[in-house]
Amino acid sequence: MVETDVVVVGAGPVGLFAVFQCGMVKLRCHVIDALPHPGGQLTALYPEKPIYDCPGHPSILAADLVDRLVAQAAPFDPVYHFGVTATTLDPDSHGGWHLGLSDGTVLCARAVILASGGGAFSPKRPPLPDLDQFEGRSVFYSVPRRDALRGQRVVIAGGGDAAVDWAISLAESAARVSVVHRRDRFRAAPMAEATLRRLVAEGKIDLVAPAQLHGLEGQDGRLDAVVVADLNGVTRRLPADCLLAFFGLLGEIGPIAQWGLAMEAHAVVIDPATGACSRPGLFACGDICTYPGKLRLILTGFAEAARAAYSAYAAVHPGEALHFVHSTTAGVPGAE
Repeated sequence: MVETDVVVVGAGPVGLFAVFQCGMVKLRCHVIDALPHPGGQLTALYPEKPIYDCPGHPSILAADLVDRLVAQAAPFDPVYHFGVTATTLDPDSHGGWHLGLSDGTVLCARAVILASGGGAFSPKRPPLPDLDQFEGRSVFYSVPRRDALRGQRVVIAGGGDAAVDWAISLAESAARVSVVHRRDRFRAAPMAEATLRRLVAEGKIDLVAPAQLHGLEGQDGRLDAVVVADLNGVTRRLPADCLLAFFGLLGEIGPIAQWGLAMEAHAVVIDPATGACSRPGLFACGDICTYPGKLRLILTGFAEAARAAYSAYAAVHPGEALHFVHSTTAGVPGAE
């Protein structure tokens, strides 16, 4: 068992900001996330996509925002548990909680802040033979940085925003980009689709549609080609160094649904004045929570994270008054 003041479930942008806000009121945090890195969907799906609605940032890349949020929380020494999920939640005899993790760790805390967005995410995997031999080496479901694929022959499978945006982004830096989709129509933003089709017309992107993935060729986890099949079953070989499979993520709220919390449409109902869930000592912020008038915006999640952190203080230190102090007065460890 590991003791801490607060456990934050979810290391997406809202969870990371909750860690900072907890630190500002001197609460120690452990953070868990099913993904192997911080950032949630921003890192998994849109690392090099600009975000326009963060106050003070006319435009900021998703990966850069995550990096800054991690750096902002760093002075408070949070402990991260990546690649694990919360499996059990049990009350202890002192009014706190024991949170069991999938790796066998048990975290003991007086407060838990749920910031897990749509839940624990896992990619939708294409049903291809020997796929596991290539995953993580030449088959990927997200791209941390564009430069990692510079000069490579890239096959992108999918028809949504992620597939179209990455095809456009890589058209100038990859040796070749081929987009495979089962239809000739896309589910992406109209302007992005128009840009894609312009690049196809200019010969900078190969559009292979309608078609679907059929097989992989290569050795020792390294691709030589991706085999696709048209609607008549006729196969075609696309030389490739990398396959990006963008079929979306499966979001599973998982055991949280069994924790006896008031729920509405797969979201946790909270009191917006406190961030409190229906069980004492549990709070929620971001896309995992709901209440009348909820706005599903990143800036709303940040405000909810601050509210949850201040409410968590009362759970960790019952009966103690918390005097509000602006950050310019309180300061941050290590800041000049």
